[in-house]
Amino acid sequence: MSYQEFRPSSYKLLPDVIKNLLIINVIIWLAQEVFADKLGLNLNMRYGLYFPGSENFSPIQYVTHLFLHGGFLHILSNMFALWMFGTVLENFWGSKRFLIYYAITGLGAAFMHTLFTWYEISQLQSMIDAYAVSPNVMDFITLMKSNSMYLRGESLQAINAFVNEWEYSPDNSRMGSQSLVFAQELVTNKMNIPTVGASGAVFGVLLAFGMLFPNTVIYLYFAIPVKAKYFVIIYGLFELYSGFANNPGDNIAHFAHLGGMLFGFILIKYWNKKNRSQFY
Repeated sequence: MSYQEFRPSSYKLLPDVIKNLLIINVIIWLAQEVFADKLGLNLNMRYGLYFPGSENFSPIQYVTHLFLHGGFLHILSNMFALWMFGTVLENFWGSKRFLIYYAITGLGAAFMHTLFTWYEISQLQSMIDAYAVSPNVMDFITLMKSNSMYLRGESLQAINAFVNEWEYSPDNSRMGSQSLVFAQELVTNKMNIPTVGASGAVFGVLLAFGMLFPNTVIYLYFAIPVKAKYFVIIYGLFELYSGFANNPGDNIAHFAHLGGMLFGFILIKYWNKKNRSQFY
């Protein structure tokens, strides 16, 4: 099956799938704001994507998290990029193929995020197991500081009070056992961090644009010209670096972004294996 079968007869500034995705995402974002303000109901906490080991996990979250966002700037950036790059792709592919691509890259991004969350949890659990062999206050402080991104405000207060007490009584064996309880909370907290946003699918769209229209010039900040292929490569490398850097204050799911790009790359190669001449 070639790309030609999916090409529309005319160019639309706002093709059907893009239009409906924009409408659905905006309506749900408005609902998030209203529910949070009027009912105190946080939709992100209920329908965001949790790690499968979490008690809050539900399989439907692999779909629902794609339509939730963390704030105005989050949805604005995602929807702007979706419209800017997705419009060209939907006009080129047609609505059916574009929707398939968007869905697969979004779910692929979620899968990659789950996979790397499992890896991070496994690494964290290994650190805790090593600490459990000989728990002491200094190693406990190091463990908590290196994983502070998984601590909540109330936990931090309790841990600070606990450390002060342990430093006052370093030989108290009960403190070592209690420290393991705090340490294990890191794993539970990590599992209970919801992920929201269409960013994974949007990064898949960006990857497709760069592959199909590599020499199209994009103006960064509306001023700096760069070809799409270089923009995608640089952005992908930045996401890879940021994912492994794992900075404590960074709450962006970088490997979800990379997952969207990876699944997009595989899907395009699969679709185009006999139609390489269709690439621009």
